[in-house]
Amino acid sequence: MADDISETEEITAISSALVVNIGTLNDRTFASMMASGRKANALGIPVILDPVGVGASKLRNEAAMIFLNEIRPSIIRGNLSELSFLAGGKASTRGVDTSAADAGNDKASVAQIIARKYRCVAAVTGVIDAVSDGEKIVTIENGHPMLTRVTGTGCMTTSLTASFAAVTTDYLAAAVAGVTAMGIAGEFAFERAGTLGTGSFRIALTDAVGCLDGAVMESKAQIRLPGGAAADAKKGTGIL
Repeated sequence: MADDISETEEITAISSALVVNIGTLNDRTFASMMASGRKANALGIPVILDPVGVGASKLRNEAAMIFLNEIRPSIIRGNLSELSFLAGGKASTRGVDTSAADAGNDKASVAQIIARKYRCVAAVTGVIDAVSDGEKIVTIENGHPMLTRVTGTGCMTTSLTASFAAVTTDYLAAAVAGVTAMGIAGEFAFERAGTLGTGSFRIALTDAVGCLDGAVMESKAQIRLPGGAAADAKKGTGIL
């Protein structure tokens, strides 16, 4: 959460992963993001970029390009409009949600293009999520539509992804695990509080994330590996 340039490098240096989220972008915080990114790259700390709203304004577009030209991310996580823009394809971002005009874009192709273009893992989240390292493409079918009605669930997904990236150098597995965790938590939250409204759902979502463990992840994950085969973590796929 450090965003003052006088301390961002120090805080980055004692961290196990760095999340760069451009949701509340301004000139002051962008300078801090760049300093943090450079420090993380120098120390080999994974950088997870959430290009919130990229494609919607000149400021965001230019900031994202500057960052990606100078900093190497380990993982980029965003919605289909955001990552379609970064991939250089058709994109009509109108805010922090995927634009209806972009809904037909191929998530798997976008993820693969991003991964190859920026030499990282790319996670495109939505109804069905697609994660790629440039070669493998993994799809995830966990989640609930209620997640789209609560502000910040994308940012939470990015933070969960960073939590996994902090403990492994397999960033494909980290991205898949982070996205899957959020999807499963959304399913549990809806079961427990979805009919009560978005406020209750938000609280239940936080509770559900806190209650996740390996056994729950293995039993609930709906992951498909390259070739369309269902992933079975118990059989050593290495994804979870």
